Amino acid sequence: MGTTSLTITDEAYERLKAYKTKEESFTDAILRLTGSDRDVMKGFGAMADVEGFREAVEETRDELDTDLRERDLR
Repeated sequence: MGTTSLTITDEAYERLKAYKTKEESFTDAILRLTGSDRDVMKGFGAMADVEGFREAVEETRDELDTDLRERDLR
């Protein structure tokens, strides 16, 4: 199997790095993320181990809940 070099932006690199597990190479991550099975449920939980992700989601949800409650009172 041959290899090919790709040029990607720093943003794209950081996003891919966030999806990559510690045990896999970037090639393995790309193959996993672009698998041919197209299982829509496959991505759920992919960000679970990303530092700060859970807190960011919870904060956003709290903000949305507060906003919706305020709208109901008006």
